[in-house]
Amino acid sequence: MTRSEWAENRAEKIPDERGDEMGEVVKGRLLIIGGAEDKTGEMEILREAVRQMDGGRMVVMTTATEHPEEAGASYRALFTRLGAKDVEAVRVDTRREAEGERAARALRRADAVFFTGGDQLRITSILGGTKAYQALHEAYRRGALIAGTSAGASALSSTMIVGGLDNDPARKCTLKMAPGLGLLEQALIDQHFAQRGRLGRLLCGVAENPHVLGIGIDEDTAIRIEPDARFYVLGTNAVTVIDGATIRSSNVSELAPNEILAIQGATLHVLPRGYGYDMKARLVLPPEKADFDEDGGRRA
Repeated sequence: MTRSEWAENRAEKIPDERGDEMGEVVKGRLLIIGGAEDKTGEMEILREAVRQMDGGRMVVMTTATEHPEEAGASYRALFTRLGAKDVEAVRVDTRREAEGERAARALRRADAVFFTGGDQLRITSILGGTKAYQALHEAYRRGALIAGTSAGASALSSTMIVGGLDNDPARKCTLKMAPGLGLLEQALIDQHFAQRGRLGRLLCGVAENPHVLGIGIDEDTAIRIEPDARFYVLGTNAVTVIDGATIRSSNVSELAPNEILAIQGATLHVLPRGYGYDMKARLVLPPEKADFDEDGGRRA
């Protein structure tokens, strides 16, 4: 769905069978990338970001990284190479800068906002509650695409993972979480997922918060989330979805620190390119129902 198509449908809210609105999960359009996206070949994921911005203005936010000039210049060149006509890298390294008018003005005018990788706590601690934060939410609500890679991906949800053990079984008190930017509700995002062995820490996060969906996104892989709370998988690897609503029991509240988690009944899906997922109905959308064409792109 392009920005113009989104705007045409924005006023129509879709209730589920309980009468809740889809907007409780997602209020706009998101592109959430697991990190290490292809920057030299077909660049499917970055190309999708340009397609979704619908010929408008792209703002690259470098807040997460300690090398903002380098990251901003790199992504500006990549998006321009892919056909974006108006790309601006915005450096916001302090809360004082986040309260300034320059960043807020750039975000209000954006048709797409892209958060680079780095440290997700830098994003939330610098932007949280500022004019830039408010302008980001305004852009999101009016239909701008909000995208993020690696740390920029984790920060987009209401609760984000900020630390935990890689390549290790799920253990209590090893996972650190904090409030995120609040653009995606009822989901917990993890990135570099299979490549860094993060299944255990995402299982722990879902066991502690069974009402949320755990979404682990591999490198060079992304999910494009539409306003109807359905997402579609892009890229070369896979997305792992953990549904905690089906958990029958766990010992997460009984464990002493660092003990191994026991969990029964969690539902796990592994979804490669071409598959989709309905976050409200909690149903997998196979390729024939995800409305993809033969090349893996979403049909118009």
